[in-house]
Amino acid sequence: MKKTTASKLTSNTPHPTLPLSVYMITLNNASTIEKALKSVAGWADEVVVVDSHSTDGAIDIIGRYTKDIFQFDTTSQREKYQYAQDRCKNTWVLFIDADEWLTEDIKDEIKGLILSGTDYDGFMVKRRNIYLGREIKHGGWYPDHEIRLYRKDRGEWQGGIHAKVSVNGKTGRLKHHYMHTPYTNTSHQIKTVDRYSEAFANDLFTSKRRFYLFNMLLRPIYRFFRDYIFKLGFLDGVPGIIIVASTMYYVFMKHAKLWEMEKYNEDKGDVQG
Repeated sequence: MKKTTASKLTSNTPHPTLPLSVYMITLNNASTIEKALKSVAGWADEVVVVDSHSTDGAIDIIGRYTKDIFQFDTTSQREKYQYAQDRCKNTWVLFIDADEWLTEDIKDEIKGLILSGTDYDGFMVKRRNIYLGREIKHGGWYPDHEIRLYRKDRGEWQGGIHAKVSVNGKTGRLKHHYMHTPYTNTSHQIKTVDRYSEAFANDLFTSKRRFYLFNMLLRPIYRFFRDYIFKLGFLDGVPGIIIVASTMYYVFMKHAKLWEMEKYNEDKGDVQG
């Protein structure tokens, strides 16, 4: 694993008053990173970005909004998020991804909490997804929430490809939401599904989880009925259909890839034996 710290860059944003560190991780997110940075630069006291040697011009964009840019190479999402959190200087931290942004309502709510004080150690925050030009209000993508705002000394990243923050303390919920555009188009979605299914299958394999045929065949069908029928995904129109179809494909492929990994390992053992 290679860790390097980028040279400090000059920030063009005015010095804010809110004692909050916002952090995010990036890798070739030039198409979305500016909107994310615009929503927090000049509002939070510190914006920390941990990159993995982007080659699409994202670094130039980031440098216009913050001087705190670090380079960190790892295949672990958990390690990268934790590394970013550890670079933050403030008591309160907030993380957003490079394809997310904050609304004015949630920024006002967070500012009020931090400046007035709170007994909570972390907060669950709601997220609204914009997909193919439409806000998704049903199905497997709604409601969508997780811990995003928390005291740095109380939070720690845990898990594999879908790593999340675990807060050791009392957690509450924010009233307002932040925004998310998960994919630029369906081609981007297919590529992401392929990458995430590979990573999830690897997590299953390394944790000694076994392949079962009924998981590959029945879990996609379960997700269809759960997300599209019972969670009313059909009310989101054509985007809702595409979402549930890609979800079924993702679930199918992560188990198919787990089978492939097991077979490769068995064949390799037979050859060596």
